[in-house]
Amino acid sequence: MICLDRFYQSGSSNSPTPPIQQNLSKLFDQYRDNPKDAPDTIGIEGAQKYLTDLNVELDEVAHLAICDLLQCPSIGEFERDRFISGWRNVSSGDKPYDNASRQAQYVDIVRKKLATDSAYFKQVYRNAFKLAKPEGQRSVPLDSAIDFWNMFFREGKGGIEWNTPSTKWLDLWCDFYESQSKRPVNKDLWNMMGELVMKTREPGGESLTWWTEDGAWPMAIDDFVTFVKEKRKSDGDTMDTS
Repeated sequence: MICLDRFYQSGSSNSPTPPIQQNLSKLFDQYRDNPKDAPDTIGIEGAQKYLTDLNVELDEVAHLAICDLLQCPSIGEFERDRFISGWRNVSSGDKPYDNASRQAQYVDIVRKKLATDSAYFKQVYRNAFKLAKPEGQRSVPLDSAIDFWNMFFREGKGGIEWNTPSTKWLDLWCDFYESQSKRPVNKDLWNMMGELVMKTREPGGESLTWWTEDGAWPMAIDDFVTFVKEKRKSDGDTMDTS
């Protein structure tokens, strides 16, 4: 069975391989951990070196955006075909992202897009679920979920700040979930927690007047909203958890 690196470098017998495809395949080769036994895979060590060359930190949201772009099967793993197709999809004739220097420039574009494009941020966040959960499992362990939420919903790591004038939402949510739920996070809760963040950040959203008991929210979020409302009553209708 011919490996993909030879296919991408030689092309089919009918047509030449485009230069960008050749360049991306050669770039991929530079970071492979085990060229002999896994010629079409970049493993953990190679992935760390690659991300370093792109000036990407492992604990920033841009890392997960690159994983989304290249459809990584797991964190610390890149596959040749998805690596090539991902970079080709965002390249153009006059701007081919076919070397590490140019790809680092694209990462800067990604960082700005994460901060300004809520639909793109949502896409990256939702894709991160499969990266956060252990292989073969259907849920994200609580500790891992807390770590990912702190990455996505604080500005320090390229996320968005989940605070409003009256409420430090992220701290409150993490404290609530750790103390009262303590359960692994399934895909529905993961996704809807992201929806909750966006909803509370809308103009007037922190008031929670949009929430209804018969809404299609997971029970954990219903319980959290009830908790917030009760706490606000006890605190005099405002709540600053600082």
